[in-house]
Amino acid sequence: MTPGIGLAVGAMFFFAVGDIIYKRAAANGIGASQFIMLQAWAFCPGITLYAWATGTLDVHLSALWGGLAGFCALVALYNFASSLKQGAVSTNAPIFRLNFTITAALAILLLGEALSLSKVAAIACALVAIWLILVEPGSAVVRPSAASLTRVLVATLAMGLTNLFYKIGLQHGALPETMVSAQAWVFCSLATLFHWWPERRLQIPAGAWRYSTLVAVTQVFGFLLLLHGLMLGPASVLVPVAQMGFVITSLFGVVLFKESLTLRRSAGLLVGVVALALFAVS
Repeated sequence: MTPGIGLAVGAMFFFAVGDIIYKRAAANGIGASQFIMLQAWAFCPGITLYAWATGTLDVHLSALWGGLAGFCALVALYNFASSLKQGAVSTNAPIFRLNFTITAALAILLLGEALSLSKVAAIACALVAIWLILVEPGSAVVRPSAASLTRVLVATLAMGLTNLFYKIGLQHGALPETMVSAQAWVFCSLATLFHWWPERRLQIPAGAWRYSTLVAVTQVFGFLLLLHGLMLGPASVLVPVAQMGFVITSLFGVVLFKESLTLRRSAGLLVGVVALALFAVS
């Protein structure tokens, strides 16, 4: 069994719950930039207070990797959201989900993590699961504009680097809670600036705090589980597992929101489970 796999699966669950809350917030008319900013406002003091209370707020230069991860995460989310203005979500979302392949490749090339046959098979299954679950029939012919494609590729690369920086910071001695806190302060500051800058004012929709606070809680648990897992096991395995929350999200969609369970989606979920099993033994 891959060390840390249980923690990565736990992170996957919390990230998936966060995705569900994102969907509910969007359905209630809360804008993406507003929601990301409010989520950061709740997440940042929450993780910092937790780290301080547990004695794990140990600020050293290695924590700068967490700050760099926060910067890349905002670049990723901002460019992904912008890419959807001129591109179809059925095309751009699957591309963005491929960010874990970048993390895995860089971890193997730069950090010397092993490349096994089971790991290759697991990544291949994960890619197939993404295609089956997230890409509707016929959507493959949708050609995004050059601007949209550029933005989603930048977003994918930035998110892949974000996950890699977690592992590097931990290898340099940073504690998981300190890493997440450093990420949060950079992300929160930039998210607020990005939202305020266009109109020079802050807009807070009624009821938005309820959703953003819930997402912040899921993100705190998700990131802490992922980073504690990365202290034990390889990023080329654990990051892809944590990023496969779309499997749980699809199941929630069927059970909670009565979404249709098509043969294609069922096959995608099955392949996703196979991918998780292969990651566990890789």
